[in-house]
Amino acid sequence: MKQKIIFFIVSIYCGIYSFAQHNPEDTPNVLFILVDDMGWKDTSYMGSNYYRTPNIDQLASESLVFTRGYAGASNCAPSRAALLSGMSAPRTGIYTVGNSDRGDKRTRRLIPTPNNKILADEVYTMAEMFQQAGYKTAHIGKWHLGESPLTQGFDVNVAGGHAGAPKTYFAPFDHLGIDAPKGTYLTEYLTEKAKQFISANKDNKFFLYMPFYTVHTPIQPQLHRVDKYKNTKPDGLQNSAKYAGMIDAMDENVGEILNHLKELNLEKNTLIVFTSDNGGHLVHTWQKPLRGGKGTYYEGGIRVPLTIKWKGKIDSYRTNEPVSFLDFYPTFAELLNYSNSKQQMDGKSLLSFLTKGEKIPDRELVYHFPIYLQRYGRGELESRDPLFRTRPGTVIIKQQWKLHRYYEDNAIELYNLDKDITERINLAEKEPEMVQELIQAMDNWIVQIGAPIPIKKNLTYDSRFEKVKIDKYLEKNSKK
Repeated sequence: MKQKIIFFIVSIYCGIYSFAQHNPEDTPNVLFILVDDMGWKDTSYMGSNYYRTPNIDQLASESLVFTRGYAGASNCAPSRAALLSGMSAPRTGIYTVGNSDRGDKRTRRLIPTPNNKILADEVYTMAEMFQQAGYKTAHIGKWHLGESPLTQGFDVNVAGGHAGAPKTYFAPFDHLGIDAPKGTYLTEYLTEKAKQFISANKDNKFFLYMPFYTVHTPIQPQLHRVDKYKNTKPDGLQNSAKYAGMIDAMDENVGEILNHLKELNLEKNTLIVFTSDNGGHLVHTWQKPLRGGKGTYYEGGIRVPLTIKWKGKIDSYRTNEPVSFLDFYPTFAELLNYSNSKQQMDGKSLLSFLTKGEKIPDRELVYHFPIYLQRYGRGELESRDPLFRTRPGTVIIKQQWKLHRYYEDNAIELYNLDKDITERINLAEKEPEMVQELIQAMDNWIVQIGAPIPIKKNLTYDSRFEKVKIDKYLEKNSKK
């Protein structure tokens, strides 16, 4: 009932959302490239000595590069919901993919908050904002927020639906609603559709949301791309030639789209964002020195590659300024001169920072996950415990400080990211004043946003069973 009330209020607000007068010639096209499951260090421009990404590296050299770019969440659906709605998870009710009670029930102490699996049509998305501003809008790739993006501001949809991953990267793609010749590679197919949309709208303003399915599982590269890595020296646990082949295809196809913009003389007036929806998949890649990966709320799960380019408007350099997916909605709203809004915006506009270099006021970034997400694959000690990637809790980031708060046992972890990017040195006992300051800010946020806190105990929890499971995983890890 609470969620329905929230969406009802949002829908009322959306009805009075309007544009101020502006000249559409003053605003750029927007190309938003979102890779799936690509980790913070899965490109060579971010420091990988294994993966080769020349096209993305070239884009980065022409862009403002954020070394502290944060996704909307640590896995797919909630991150995309945050991006497109501009709202934190408690407002949309999307905290994870699927159910919130994942993992063995005997190891869960609390009853988690139920998860909403779709983004309600009442939510006023950034695509609807662009659409009402007179832009042609296209979604090409992974939607994962409901039946179709066509009900939420997109004029064109290619391959977007409930699916969170393709069954295969090689046609046929019946499950994605795509009719393509047998053997067609999905990443290449989506790129061709993107180029066609750009060509068809070269004389219009357009918003192209390009959420590639790659490099999400299944790991199915083209063989000729795997061959490129047969003699490449591994970089720690970045050592999968098959995964590297997926990155190779993604990089080449990003390059094709960027070159197409140049060929049509659209580069100058197109704002280009390149990023990933969450951290890398620990089974296939590694983000050292960051801790964790997809599904965790350590830095490896939420810090992602992020570049923004607008030729002649945004300077190319690197910044350590922390920004998040929630900031894109208000940034685009200001860009479009969208006014009189009662739409909830949980981020801050970056436009003055991007185009004028003005300082972003200090603020907190908050992640709320009143849910359970089970572990998978390698990396048992990358999470707080080896059974779950996340247990119910909240994370707050302010400048260099990051605090984790867990609701099962009221545990606190405090890290100074400037001095300990690995999140291994817990300063909670040494910095009680900082803990208190961040807890107070977190509590204020929880009240303001109406975030649910799981407090009901799970009667099937078995502490002895849990201990046996944890000891087993720790013993296994110690022998490696």
